[in-house]
Amino acid sequence: MVVSEASGGSTESAAQAVPGAYPDTSWTKEYQTLPQAVHARRAEYTTRSKVRVKVGTWNVASLKGTEKDIGGWFIGGKGVTESLAGLSVSRPRGSQEEGIPGSEEIDQRESVVEQEDRSSRKDSTIPKNDAGSLPHDAEIGIYALGLQEVIDINSATEALKPYTDTTAANKWKKAVEEALPYGYQLVAEQQLIGLLLLVYASPQLAPEIRNVCTTSVGTGLMGYMGNKGAVTARIVLGETTRIVFVNSHLSAGADKSALDRRDWDASQIVSRTRFDSVSDATTGQQAKAEVIGDEDFAFWFGDLNYRLEGIPGEDVRRLLMLHTRNEYDLSMGSVPKIEKELARVTSASHKKNPLESASAHSAKSSSSASTHSRTPEDSVESLSTLEGSISSKTTLDSDSTSELDPASLQATLASLLPHDELHQQQRAHKAFHDGWREGEIKFLPTYKYDVGSVGVFDSSEKKRAPSWCDRILYRTRRDKLAYENKKVEEEAARKRDEQLQAEGIITAAADEDTLFEYNPDTDGDYDEDDGDEDDGLKADVVLTKAGFQDEMTLDYYTAHQRVLSSDHKPLDAIFTLQYDAVVPELKSKVYSEVAKELDRAENEGRPTISVVIDRKTSSEDGLIQDSSASDAENVDFGDIRYSQAKCRTVTIANTGRVPASIGFVDRPIAVGQKKGTAPEWLLIRYDDEHDQKFSTPSKDFRALEPGDACTIELLIQISSVDVVRRLNEGLESIDDILVLRVRDGRDHFITVRGHWLPSSFGRSIDKLIRIPEGGIRRLQHQRPKGSSSKEATVPSNEEDPSLSSPVMWSAPRELFRLTEAIEDLTERAVADWSMKGANMDEDAPPWPNHVGWPFARDSWTLKDDSMRDDLKFNIREALDNDQPFDHYISAEATILQRLETLAEILLEFLRGLEDGIVSEESWFRLESGILAHAKARQLLSQEDEKSWVLETLSDSPSRSVSFVLLMSTLARIASEVSSSEPAGTLPSPLKDGGGSPHSSPTKSITDEQGQPAARRSKVNRAFAEIFSRLIINAPLPSKSKERKTQEERLAGIFDLFLDDGNQT
Repeated sequence: MVVSEASGGSTESAAQAVPGAYPDTSWTKEYQTLPQAVHARRAEYTTRSKVRVKVGTWNVASLKGTEKDIGGWFIGGKGVTESLAGLSVSRPRGSQEEGIPGSEEIDQRESVVEQEDRSSRKDSTIPKNDAGSLPHDAEIGIYALGLQEVIDINSATEALKPYTDTTAANKWKKAVEEALPYGYQLVAEQQLIGLLLLVYASPQLAPEIRNVCTTSVGTGLMGYMGNKGAVTARIVLGETTRIVFVNSHLSAGADKSALDRRDWDASQIVSRTRFDSVSDATTGQQAKAEVIGDEDFAFWFGDLNYRLEGIPGEDVRRLLMLHTRNEYDLSMGSVPKIEKELARVTSASHKKNPLESASAHSAKSSSSASTHSRTPEDSVESLSTLEGSISSKTTLDSDSTSELDPASLQATLASLLPHDELHQQQRAHKAFHDGWREGEIKFLPTYKYDVGSVGVFDSSEKKRAPSWCDRILYRTRRDKLAYENKKVEEEAARKRDEQLQAEGIITAAADEDTLFEYNPDTDGDYDEDDGDEDDGLKADVVLTKAGFQDEMTLDYYTAHQRVLSSDHKPLDAIFTLQYDAVVPELKSKVYSEVAKELDRAENEGRPTISVVIDRKTSSEDGLIQDSSASDAENVDFGDIRYSQAKCRTVTIANTGRVPASIGFVDRPIAVGQKKGTAPEWLLIRYDDEHDQKFSTPSKDFRALEPGDACTIELLIQISSVDVVRRLNEGLESIDDILVLRVRDGRDHFITVRGHWLPSSFGRSIDKLIRIPEGGIRRLQHQRPKGSSSKEATVPSNEEDPSLSSPVMWSAPRELFRLTEAIEDLTERAVADWSMKGANMDEDAPPWPNHVGWPFARDSWTLKDDSMRDDLKFNIREALDNDQPFDHYISAEATILQRLETLAEILLEFLRGLEDGIVSEESWFRLESGILAHAKARQLLSQEDEKSWVLETLSDSPSRSVSFVLLMSTLARIASEVSSSEPAGTLPSPLKDGGGSPHSSPTKSITDEQGQPAARRSKVNRAFAEIFSRLIINAPLPSKSKERKTQEERLAGIFDLFLDDGNQT
């Protein structure tokens, strides 16, 4: 029925039917991006196409002459034995007979005996006069061939080559291309030692194939070598359909470990295979890189090496050769070869497991037809029955191929398939269970045969059991999605059951009166035998990744029994694929029209973005909670501590209908603030820069498509001593604004704020000695007062006079605690190492090799930066809260780790002191005195010189006490590490070091291992180089000669106080 648009439509619809009216552009309102809008009009630039895809696999066992057969069976569809391949019809051209078409040509085909007699490596082993039983030549649009062992992979020389020898690949390509019809092109090729994948396309189809990507994965020796693994190719057909071909050779062996290794191989192939991104031919746009599972259709084939499990190999060989014997003319002279082998196998099998009696045979034959519910145990028991039935017939009747006939080949195969490891692993969800399917197996096992024979299974000494090692699996996108949905449903059902059991609704005990038994591990699983026999002929409708509807059917799946040049029989499958192919010219036209319309719509609108702030609600973070609407774009970092890193995320989404260009611009600043897009303590990083470091926001703009979003990470970490001092003094606060500009749109102002927790780092000695017991955090909002000249006796606090009582220490309490802890841990560390004796060879102490230990950076044994940062953070917290270090440091930290981290914190503490311990003014007096003594040639004793230095520093008692305290600590540590020499420790080469705290001096003691005095001298000098400029605030001269002279004077002062014999 045709309905008039004018009668049922709107006025707008009628107006659009008028010639010359504007085109309907309402569809553009439903889509936000150009690709989506183009895809909405896909019917205008696609055409329905159909192609046959032939997938073949063959393990050629690196035998010579195998390439002579490839054209016959793979391209020509020859070498199929219909009675042994499960085919009811053959398809040679020109057949006119009723019944079985082509039967006349089959009768003219060379006999098995004649074929075996003339078999050689010089000529093709394909039977003569074979017209081909399967679609072939130009009837196939895509040929995908997977070969295994084109090179001898058992040869260590070949398997360990650092390159791939392409000689074999060239030989096979030449053989295939000589057999292909004219015009077929090689579109994909990949080789991995013995694995070779070749994909050819017809001249009509080749131009439609784009985005070809090939790769390989080795899973052999050491899990990575290429003697086992897979070669893979991804193609895009007609710009709409992604197809993946996987040719694999999995681990061999019949034991349990080999089976597990095959499963592991398959999982590695899936996880490690990567394809390039697919680019659009019209727009040039690229998606992300793809993996196995992103395709629309996948074919996995090759020598998967799965065997028959739990069944005697001799019994299988005997049963199958009873069938293959019927292919031989019993009157020919060469028949005794198979008869002799069959007799030998039968005799050996009878000795191990005699056949059941005739009565047992008659009792079991009635149940042999029920093949769909067989278990491996049932199949083993029925082998004797099958043998009796098969042996009673000398030839196969044309109508005795049904599984209902116990003497038929299909009945035998049905009894063996429950033992197939691949099917078992699929049911156990261990391999190929995520949507992979296989056609119905109606052909003999493809492995292992005597080379040159049609039906004689391995007669060598190993007598390998026949198995379906060679397989062709396939999967559609619908299969993959169905598996994932089922997995989600099963997980949800499992959680519901657990919840019901926890609530007592479902009891764990079984009910004896239950009418039906149910096993969730086995019931409900898909069984390849449960479906209809014609399932392979039904088309699978698949919604592709690009949004098109494709259909695929499996037409044929069979082995080529009469190919004799390898111990494996080749296997192929033919699929019919219907797909929507893009016509590039039409798509370009549609693309141009859509782009113009979207450009017009873009000009009518303005970009709009939404800013979403990641809000933390943890009370431990000390966040400033404010729910006012004005703080919708407020980033709150909560409590901020010295050198602590905190991160917040800001999501920016383009909620408009046009692309938006965003970027940070210079923010408004107050007097004294530095210009820039962000304060110096704030760094950012975009979500696509995870491999890069955080940096100051740049002024570069970024584009966001409608519906797209990006995430910005904001990192705050206050490590600059200048910033810490300003925050401690209240001269600066963690409160600033970022300006996010949208071109042609409105600016967004993002407020950044946090609460600074005062720190003892970055303060002067005069202020630190006024911090009360309990730490700097106890002061709350008050600030300790102090001057560099005349010290005040009490801190002023107008807000809370009760906290204004004088608090005074002779030296900073933090310095007392750090030096005391370092001394104690040094003594413990040296004592522990001294007691270890000869065991020191396993893990030598650091101080014999590093004279600057534990203060030299390159002497530290803790190399884990993350663990060191955690330890430093906890030590700072212990100092600022005036708590024992053990309360904050993990008990798992070793003595050395604690000691070295405390030493680093001491250096950091000294580096942050305002004006140092010895102020610049005091140093000028000391330097003047040194020059005066030198000019007067006045030599003072060591004791007198020390007294003179202390007297010079006495104008600031707290600084003098701090100086003596630190020198005493360094002297005791130098004494410990210089005199300690653990028993059994041999001298070792020592490293030389630099002269700055960052290049941590570690001068060696190679010649004075047994001379404590010389060793002590080097330790003293190393300590002087590390601490001199941290303790003494001496201006650095510009000239190198003057700088060297100054360093000698600084070292001389340190030598006075570090000498063991005159320790203060």
